Amino acid sequence: MQRVFITGASSGLGAALATQYARAGATLGLLARRGEALDALAASLPNPHLHRTYAVDVRDHAALQAAAAAFLDDAGGIDIVIANAGISHGTLTERGDDLEVFADIVATNVTASVATFTPFITAMRAQRTTGTLVGIGSVAGIRGLPGAGAYSASKAAVMTYCESLRVEMRRHGIRVVTIAPGYIDTPMTRHNPYPMPFLLAPEVFAARAARAIAQGVSYRVIPWQMGVVAKLLRMLPDALYDFAFARAPHKPRKQTSTPPP
Repeated sequence: MQRVFITGASSGLGAALATQYARAGATLGLLARRGEALDALAASLPNPHLHRTYAVDVRDHAALQAAAAAFLDDAGGIDIVIANAGISHGTLTERGDDLEVFADIVATNVTASVATFTPFITAMRAQRTTGTLVGIGSVAGIRGLPGAGAYSASKAAVMTYCESLRVEMRRHGIRVVTIAPGYIDTPMTRHNPYPMPFLLAPEVFAARAARAIAQGVSYRVIPWQMGVVAKLLRMLPDALYDFAFARAPHKPRKQTSTPPP
């Protein structure tokens, strides 16, 4: 029976991953800010008595580490940790009121991923079984998208950080898997004011992600079609990319205010 700890588990990708692993018989540690939604999800899963919920903001590193310690104690170890918690808002650098939003995105998407993995690494090194750390990147981190500087930068950072961690953990026998979702039909994407090619249902994403994690791949874009698109975008010369995306629609900002002059 696998023991799986998932952050950002109350909705979207996290809830889909929780459902996927619960159906496979796993014991889950589910962490998110919204305690009521988290408890409702856990109650709806197979074998609800096996699962533990933790109403924690991942930016509260002390509370996050306490939750990790509690799950390790209850479950008797850990097999998979998925640092899934993430937020996304449009940001504009010329807007001073977006600076706090930018900082929140980086703190939630990047720093909290590090804080999520930290307490589990010692436990994984002490186990007989191999553990897996999973970071959730995004195709939005392949190239910087206009109006989404914070989100693109945070996801690029997650993917590069996971690459560094993967090399560090190799000698300890701990796998590090980076999953880069394309467009998945979740509350985070439904407000995007632009077409979303190859849009996937969250349960389809979760099944494919779990398969990639089980295989121990280093990096996987889901769906694969967005991986092809991402590679093509990466190959575009800067001048052509800049011309093509200069007038692309922007992700909505967190607060609506008067546009800059």
